[in-house]
Amino acid sequence: MKSDSLEHNESAKKLCVSLVPIFNHLDHSEQIDVARTSRSKTYEKKEIIFQAGDPSEYLYIVHKGKVKIYNLSESGKEQLIRILNPGDFMGELSVFTDELLTSYAETIERTEICAIHKNDLQEFLVEKPTISFKILAESSKRLKEAEKSIERLSSQDVEKRLASYLMEQVEKKKNSGTAFEIILPMSKKDLSSYIGSTQETLSRRLTSFEEKGWIKQTGQRKIKIVDKQALKDIVE
Repeated sequence: MKSDSLEHNESAKKLCVSLVPIFNHLDHSEQIDVARTSRSKTYEKKEIIFQAGDPSEYLYIVHKGKVKIYNLSESGKEQLIRILNPGDFMGELSVFTDELLTSYAETIERTEICAIHKNDLQEFLVEKPTISFKILAESSKRLKEAEKSIERLSSQDVEKRLASYLMEQVEKKKNSGTAFEIILPMSKKDLSSYIGSTQETLSRRLTSFEEKGWIKQTGQRKIKIVDKQALKDIVE
């Protein structure tokens, strides 16, 4: 990220820092200190924030908007890794390594990013070691999610991958009812990439689930789960 393309906006940066789990446990004055070292930039839809091969120099915080993290295969096929929403962060490994970045970060919509240089962040880690534990906890969570994704891609067919993903969204809702609506956090194009399928195959599977009475597509990203047990049976 070029320093001359970043803006200093104290109020926006303070809010940005307070959104992030690794910083929101700090008191007001400490958050101000962190915010003063950060820079902010607004990206339009489908802009690249960083790409594979770039130096690992910044911790990036999503203040507003959405960002997708993905890898590209040798053939140029996109493999979605995760979607970041306000309060999420990326590039945390810059704190611990000087290796080049291996993935791409692209905005899904107009997005405001706050960035903290690794040198500034390392100074905070010395003063506030609790931040390190927060970063490690988040990294462990992402590693667990990555392991689940790898297992799903290697051991399940597309139908099971889709049912597994829908069940994950159900669990996040923490709804004990038998029928309720979920909103996909990504486009169907991105979802097909995430579960290692094609958009056409995903559409066919969703239609099949609907015809069997397991789900009902009620909007572009809205899906009503009609038969949760049927999806659970597919996964198991």
